[in-house]
Amino acid sequence: MANTEERRFEVLRAIVADYVSHQEPVGSKAIVDRHNLGVSSATVRNDMAALEEEGYITQPHTSAGRIPTDKGYRVFVDRLSEIKPLSGAERRAITQFLDGALDIDDVLRRSVRLLAQLTRQVAVIQYPMLANASVRHLEVVPLTPARLMLVLITDTGRVDQRTVDLGDVITEDQVARLRSVLNSALGGRRLTEAAAEVAELPDQAPADLRGMLTRVATVLVESLVEHPEERLVLGGTANLTRNAADFPGSLRQVLEALEEQVVVLKLLAAARNPGAVTVRIGEENEDEQMRSTSVVSIGYGGNDTLLGGMGIVGPTRMDYPSTIAAVRAVANYVGQILSGR
Repeated sequence: MANTEERRFEVLRAIVADYVSHQEPVGSKAIVDRHNLGVSSATVRNDMAALEEEGYITQPHTSAGRIPTDKGYRVFVDRLSEIKPLSGAERRAITQFLDGALDIDDVLRRSVRLLAQLTRQVAVIQYPMLANASVRHLEVVPLTPARLMLVLITDTGRVDQRTVDLGDVITEDQVARLRSVLNSALGGRRLTEAAAEVAELPDQAPADLRGMLTRVATVLVESLVEHPEERLVLGGTANLTRNAADFPGSLRQVLEALEEQVVVLKLLAAARNPGAVTVRIGEENEDEQMRSTSVVSIGYGGNDTLLGGMGIVGPTRMDYPSTIAAVRAVANYVGQILSGR
């Protein structure tokens, strides 16, 4: 029985491969001609009948070949023994493309564009989550005698600039002391902890800095408690329209769902560990509008720290091995770049 089951899986694998490549129902003769399974057409037809009865393939119309169902794709993905590795040229291209990024916004924009090009699907990436970010440095820059710029830099690569009107003139010595007080209190702290810490600073400050610190603290708290992880970068939406036949009657719903950040954030919610790929196929997607799609998602980060999620959205008729390899590779590079900044 084990041999029979294994042969039937090979037939299923052949149907998936041919349907993804040719976008046409697959018949037993095509399987025998294109795949070296070592069995007759009659045996393949029997295996296809069994696979159809078990719900792994279906016949879209009479006298047609078979196409995989969501259940068939799930078995195929679960039994991927190896993920097709990216070529050396593809890896070098990823490195060169991402290494040229100027800041975190540029890294994320480049990553989405690259992933959409590699997979020919819609790519999405989530901004680094504040819960895991720490303050690396806070720079204080005088703009005028009574106005400062605060530049907050986190270990995830986030750079946030804010201006503060002090209402009074500040000296160079006071700027230096202010910078020292702020970095001593905030350096290395998680942003959520830093927000609480900075709120208490004015009460502990020397008298000549107290008023300035009060204004600075008010601006900083706003910066520290914002939630950029709710921001997303999306790219390659036009790729869905090139495969409109894969979304009979539902392409508009998919496009509308992708415009809603809450829906997309839910798609990435399963990405909880850096390097762990999650594949949701068809009906496995929680949102009804996305049930004609497959979502391949992954967490990105470094040193076992999750910074955010990223992935692709496309039709269930997808080259899963290549897509998973591309998503994993780009996430790996993004994690290295951001955790190393």
